[in-house]
Amino acid sequence: MDMVQISIASGKGGTGKTCVAVNLALSLSKVQLLDCDVEEPNDHLFIDAKLIETKDVTTEVPRIDLARCNMCRKCAKFCEYHALAIFSKKVMVFDELCHGCGGCALVCPKDAITYTPRKLGVVEVRRAGDLDLVSGLLDIGEPKATPVVVAVKSKAADDRPVIIDVSPGAGCPVVASIEGTDFTILVTEPTPFGLHDLRIAVEVCRALHVDFGVIINRDGIGDDGVDQFCKGVGIEVLMRIPQSMKIARLYSKGIPFTKKMPEWTDRFKALYSRIEKRVASKKAKKGARS
Repeated sequence: MDMVQISIASGKGGTGKTCVAVNLALSLSKVQLLDCDVEEPNDHLFIDAKLIETKDVTTEVPRIDLARCNMCRKCAKFCEYHALAIFSKKVMVFDELCHGCGGCALVCPKDAITYTPRKLGVVEVRRAGDLDLVSGLLDIGEPKATPVVVAVKSKAADDRPVIIDVSPGAGCPVVASIEGTDFTILVTEPTPFGLHDLRIAVEVCRALHVDFGVIINRDGIGDDGVDQFCKGVGIEVLMRIPQSMKIARLYSKGIPFTKKMPEWTDRFKALYSRIEKRVASKKAKKGARS
């Protein structure tokens, strides 16, 4: 059976997405955990892992040779992100707006544009036993998180299960993290805020054609709005994690609760097995149709 990539997402921040990702990864053997919440990665706080590799993430930004440039403005007109401004005797490049597409050099009639790397963040690889943890860290003040997410995902192994901890929300970094995965677990809480952002996350998964299910964390608080929504649109509730002072205390100390509550290890293993079979079944049906 092919190895499965599972992304752990949540429309709303603070629902327990990292808690689920870490505990699921620790419940499996020979697994890889990718922390794609690159603006505030924290999976490493819960896993005693040794740092074995650090690599910069860069993008290419243009530099203009004024001796060649004839101020024709073709590069500025081409750029959809307004990263270039041409004046009578000066060219300004706004590095933070540049997406590194290379189009400005292609349209320059004087070959006046070259590129230089600009650092966006780093990718760190850690190891703890048979668990590999890959984390992305966006540089402070850097607006574009997606290239760092892509760099983290490029480290994904093909010989073991891959668990991807996704940033909250529904923006470009979330889309980049979920896209191409086999299954997405949407972690929510049974509150009106949780339901509101769950609806958004569901639409993201549907737009990306990624199969998904829901885990309700802090089950027992709030109302039954999430349950009614899932039932009404046919979304499977994969697991319920109760509102628990013991789990909260362990989390506040940086201790994954499966380490102190071993019965949950079996539950997470069973969850992965169910997802694995569901993914395999869908792939088999898709193969039969093609």
